[in-house]
Amino acid sequence: MRIISFRTPKPKSFKYKPRYYDQQKEELEKRKAAMGIDNELTHDESLRLRMDKRWRAGSADEERSILTRIVTYLIYGIFIGGSIYIIMFTDIVEQILHAFGVTK
Repeated sequence: MRIISFRTPKPKSFKYKPRYYDQQKEELEKRKAAMGIDNELTHDESLRLRMDKRWRAGSADEERSILTRIVTYLIYGIFIGGSIYIIMFTDIVEQILHAFGVTK
């Protein structure tokens, strides 16, 4: 008996062609190259910039999440407190039960 294997096609290659051309940026790059200015950051500088950006973004997200959590707890507290007030101190529940014929 012969084992038959199926042949799978090769994946298509991805060819990216940018559609946006920034003429000012290209001219600036050419002038920098002509003056000998290196626009590349060192590894330490790029690492420092990325860490700083992440820490700043994290603190903003953290502040938003704390504020969101406080507002959510406040809404839950108002809902629970209002429910307890309606059940304990009003006769709305008794009227509803009387309307359905549960109480006499």
